[in-house]
Amino acid sequence: MLHVLAVDDEEPALEELAYLLRRDPHVAEVRTANDGTEALLDIDRTLSAGRPLDAVFLDIGMPDLDGLSIARLISRFAEPPRVVFVTAHEDYAVDAFSLHAADYVLKPVDPQRLAEAVRRVADEKVSEPGESGEQGEQGDGTARQEAHAAAPPADEVICVELGGVTRFLRRSEVLYAEAQGDYARLHSSSGTHLVRTSLTALEKGWRDAGFIRIHRGFLVAVDAVSEIRIEAGQTCVRLGDQVLPVSRRHVRQVRDALVRQALARRPEAKATGPPAHGGRLPGTVRPLIQRPFHHRDGVT
Repeated sequence: MLHVLAVDDEEPALEELAYLLRRDPHVAEVRTANDGTEALLDIDRTLSAGRPLDAVFLDIGMPDLDGLSIARLISRFAEPPRVVFVTAHEDYAVDAFSLHAADYVLKPVDPQRLAEAVRRVADEKVSEPGESGEQGEQGDGTARQEAHAAAPPADEVICVELGGVTRFLRRSEVLYAEAQGDYARLHSSSGTHLVRTSLTALEKGWRDAGFIRIHRGFLVAVDAVSEIRIEAGQTCVRLGDQVLPVSRRHVRQVRDALVRQALARRPEAKATGPPAHGGRLPGTVRPLIQRPFHHRDGVT
């Protein structure tokens, strides 16, 4: 259950937002603030008192302190709440997601769209360490901060332009990225999108999110790889119907990543840890690595 703060300088908009949030079964408490200063004071008092605050649903176009400025200040707290922008302005989406906003909801607010944003915050809260009570007696402020730092990165949202329309693509939807000069083309099940960033920059930013470089021209999501094979001396990986080459210098790294992934999925892995295998691939993983490609004229 979420404890949230709704912020908007327009009273009717604030009342509607608070009403919709209170109707959501994921939300336990909704507080409101009419401007940025009041919001920051409320957040400071709440967190200083040790009371829960999971998310701030924040308008952007406000006098004095606008929503983006408030989000920057919120990020400086030791344990900042997630920020969901609720605004009539489409032009600030890129700035919003550069501040690691959980979501970006446009006005007039669609109740289902707002409910999706709430679910996203709730899912991220559940995935955080310590929510199941495992921290127990040792859960002081320092321990919570260390656990938060060790958590996997939240799903990033990438703004992509297509025909003059800005769309939002979640990183978890990306199967692989392809280098195209100083740009990168993101491939997902819904299509391809060109973004203004290099493949090297994506590799650095997405390494901890399960992406691995397999070639100077390709970065792939390890979870999307169904198999790795050798055909005519060339190592390749398969992602659905797509087959991509693996350069020689990346073969061992890719194999190791797939082995770790396979071991992590085994039911006994969590209880006993990876078994010792003397540097050889476990039997359950070996077929994934060694099966050859099948062609119309036979097996190679």
